[in-house]
Amino acid sequence: MIGLTSHVLDLSLGQPARNVAVRLEAAAGKTWRLLTSAFTDSDGRTGDLLAGAALADGVYRLVFETGAYFSASGRPSFYPYVEVTFQVTVPGQHHHIPLLLSPFGYSTYRGS
Repeated sequence: MIGLTSHVLDLSLGQPARNVAVRLEAAAGKTWRLLTSAFTDSDGRTGDLLAGAALADGVYRLVFETGAYFSASGRPSFYPYVEVTFQVTVPGQHHHIPLLLSPFGYSTYRGS
């Protein structure tokens, strides 16, 4: 399986984070180039952001619009965006990036 998926969990509610806007960007010198964007589904998942394609060698980032997510439910938050920057060194692999989220903190890791 190839591609890129993500899963966002709202730890403060103990449930998936629905309707979080997510952007995938690729490093282009000192700037970033938008590759695709999506919203998390009712289970907090994006599905395959690459529609079955593989990421090439390079540096990428997922940008989660966390401030808008918390604001939509009337909750204050400290981080308006969470940017997870990662490097692909072996093209053709599946990459899964979970985000564990609360209004005042977050954690991420390379999932499977």
